[in-house]
Amino acid sequence: MAKIDAIEYGDRKVYTVAAFNRGVADWLGRLPTVWVEGEVTELRRQQRWQSVFFTLKDPSAGACLAVSMPRGQFDGLRLELADGDRVHVYGRPELFEARGDFRLRALTIERFGLGDHLAAIERLGKRLAAEGLFAAERKRPLPRFPRRVGLVTGNDAAAKRDLLAAIATRFPPARIVVAETYVQGQRAAPALVTAMKDICAEPDVDVVILARGGGSFEDLLPFSDERVVRAVAACGVPIVSAVGHEQDTPLCDLAADVRASTPTAAARLVVPDAAALRAELGRARAAVARGAHRALERRRERLALLHARLRAGPQLLVERRRGRLEAAAGRLRALSPQATLDRGYAIVRSEGAVLRSAATVSPGSAIDVRLAEGGFAARVEELRE
Repeated sequence: MAKIDAIEYGDRKVYTVAAFNRGVADWLGRLPTVWVEGEVTELRRQQRWQSVFFTLKDPSAGACLAVSMPRGQFDGLRLELADGDRVHVYGRPELFEARGDFRLRALTIERFGLGDHLAAIERLGKRLAAEGLFAAERKRPLPRFPRRVGLVTGNDAAAKRDLLAAIATRFPPARIVVAETYVQGQRAAPALVTAMKDICAEPDVDVVILARGGGSFEDLLPFSDERVVRAVAACGVPIVSAVGHEQDTPLCDLAADVRASTPTAAARLVVPDAAALRAELGRARAAVARGAHRALERRRERLALLHARLRAGPQLLVERRRGRLEAAAGRLRALSPQATLDRGYAIVRSEGAVLRSAATVSPGSAIDVRLAEGGFAARVEELRE
């Protein structure tokens, strides 16, 4: 630390304003970081400013303390502070030397009582998890083509508008029934429970979306209320929790069958994409057409083969019959008397009967002799043994 020198006027040491402010600033810089409680007033934030400024006011004593915080760091907390909000600010004191302005340079800000709420929610989450309300085996699949979609959301909420627009764009024929209710404040928890019971009692509702846009930690507290969490777990149909933004995780997200990071993402989960369905239908139709064409070609080829067989069948049958007939004729020719005659034998008849023994005739008997070609008549002159 640079030494702060005074100007000596005889026995008097005098500091310039700049030196005095620098000395105080150096001394303040050695102080530890502290938590300070108060109400936000005179909140000033401009897009061009690098810092956000506000005043902490002690509501009981009226004392005030100027506070500054880098704008990016302040926006990252997403507290949505307004005048009158009670907060805890963690930071260190500092002095702006050029103007001699004393302020608290904030490092982080929490709404008053946030730690108690977080601890209570953590205890409730552990107890409900031990009961099995968050178990994976309890999760139900979402219907692919819901008959009606139930929507539980706030009145005139941006989340409702976004979700309805997303569903209408994604699947125009979708039927939606909306239950509008409180989604923040003390009346929100019982109102949400009643709205979910009513929506589940609607006919043909196959899936329910519990939706709310982003908000402060306090705004989302009803969605970690035990009554709401148990109502989500007891919902008679699959339920999708679309509460807050990606980084927000109220307990109803854990009890729901499916968690959606945003209401728009919930729309993609609960209804199909009509364009994708048409494309899928086109592919299926083309596949069916190709299958039918292949089946028709196979049947046509089989029919042509059968037709060829039918045309060749009679001719083949005639050929087979002709072959068998010729074989039978050959056998008949081999066994016929004519074949025997052709080999040089003769057939002798007497009185029309074939002679098989010489004893059946006597000398002088008339006989008829048949040769292979022609025949003649003869008379027996001599009998031989």
